[in-house]
Amino acid sequence: MEGVTINWLAVIAASLVGFAIGFIWYGPLFGKKWMESTGLTESDLNNGGMGKVFGFTFLFQFVMAYCLAMFFGNEVGLEEGAFYGFLAGFGWVATAIGVNALYERRSWKYIFINGGFWVVVYTLMGLILGAWK
Repeated sequence: MEGVTINWLAVIAASLVGFAIGFIWYGPLFGKKWMESTGLTESDLNNGGMGKVFGFTFLFQFVMAYCLAMFFGNEVGLEEGAFYGFLAGFGWVATAIGVNALYERRSWKYIFINGGFWVVVYTLMGLILGAWK
């Protein structure tokens, strides 16, 4: 990891991609099914505290993007970045969500919606970080 150059603008852009995808994914695409699978209602989601949720979401996604950039080093381009992002999203994140969800007795719908979200986000994070060195 010595000598890795981090493009901080790329890390910030990769950190923000989850918000854009989440707006669509947990809104018009899978919003109702996601709420069903979590037991949340519109009222639960509108109860405030969104500043805290968005603030910590950005912080966590920033850490994710930074770590992915460190793993990539200076060697990964656009195509490899997208592929490695996909592998991280599917192989690590989605499967970890699956393990937790099984113990929590969550539905397969829950696993596929949340796991699929992170596969897409990590793929795009990898694409951004690989393309924008």
